[in-house]
Amino acid sequence: MPVAHTLEGPLSVDVLGRQDPELAEILLGELERQSTTLQLIAAENFTSPAVLAALGSPLANKYAEGYPGARHHGGCEIVDVAERIAVERAKALFGAEHANVQSHSGSSAVLAAYAALLRPGDTVLAMGLPHGGHLTHGSPANFSGRWFDFVGYGVDPESGLIDHEQVRTLARTHRPKAIVCGSISYPRHIDYAAFREVADEVGAYLIADAAHPIGLVAGGAAPSPVPYADVVCATTHKVLRGPRGGMLLCGSELAERVDRAVFPFTQGGAQMHTIAAKAVAFGEAATPAFTAYAHQVVANARVLAQGLAAEGLAVTTGGTDTHLLTVDPAPLGVDGRTARGRLAAAGMVLDTCALPHPDVRGLRLGTAALTTQGMGEAETARIAVLFATALRDESAGRGVREEVRDLTGRFPPYPAH
Repeated sequence: MPVAHTLEGPLSVDVLGRQDPELAEILLGELERQSTTLQLIAAENFTSPAVLAALGSPLANKYAEGYPGARHHGGCEIVDVAERIAVERAKALFGAEHANVQSHSGSSAVLAAYAALLRPGDTVLAMGLPHGGHLTHGSPANFSGRWFDFVGYGVDPESGLIDHEQVRTLARTHRPKAIVCGSISYPRHIDYAAFREVADEVGAYLIADAAHPIGLVAGGAAPSPVPYADVVCATTHKVLRGPRGGMLLCGSELAERVDRAVFPFTQGGAQMHTIAAKAVAFGEAATPAFTAYAHQVVANARVLAQGLAAEGLAVTTGGTDTHLLTVDPAPLGVDGRTARGRLAAAGMVLDTCALPHPDVRGLRLGTAALTTQGMGEAETARIAVLFATALRDESAGRGVREEVRDLTGRFPPYPAH
């Protein structure tokens, strides 16, 4: 395949190219794809070259089961320092008493939270999957739905907002051992205080699955779940802009239970290169530049929501407080899956999602990646127009694709140095 980009410095594939040109070509092809299409998947972002450098470092070679100062392998003196730095930076960034940075993913973090607080068969109240709950919130195809008795709450079908009265009623009826607050597609801020009140009323633990908003929390653009939840589960990618991975935050009284739930109960050796990359990302997120970035992400998302509504799409909840929004393209004459295909052909990459109406799938999109590229409200407003143009007329896709290529060319994710 023809490739217009080269990778230099921390992104270098020179060595790989000499040893395995087939795989090197694939890496370059993926960079080409990311650099010439709009990445509107709400769960994706572009890490910094520094994060990528840590991921490709010699720390990938080190086995380090256990925790700093108490490893099951020798030679961990240096990687212990890296993990301690990651932990301290996470605690400072989120105001938490304890942080565990070893989880391999957001799902791994949720599994560890359940392992720390629950026993198989316990009742858990969480957002239902048709309303935006994650697989780990009770899907029968997931460990959560097989090991625990999940009860699902939802959103009001008209407003699209969490029905807190339903949450309270279900909690009083089922007396869950834990309540989970969090969603993969809820565009508004979670009212953690309201969930804490219900949890206290029924004697339940409160688990916040903050995989999506945690980066906004780091940048001061979203409320923090840390003061309210017993355990916070999160990812380190998405808006936080770190490596793909997970983490847990909790108070000191649950620290040992959480740590033992991660290792040795649910995981083996820590991925030390990823932990070092998490430390880099936490350091970046503690800067004024990241604060400005997080607020720009939200500003762009609001402009995108307004623009799509003006073009005739139905925007769930009427807008967004966060980096993501969900829309129904039906007013433009297409369903969610058809819309996704047309947009992909036009160079816009995003997901379908469940909407708060029976058997209706819409579109979930986010502004984290395009904001990392340096795009602002003007570019986001134009994207809304291109988005609707591609949906209204399939034959317009080629023209939209050229505009997308021009836009991404002006805002490359990894500018050449």
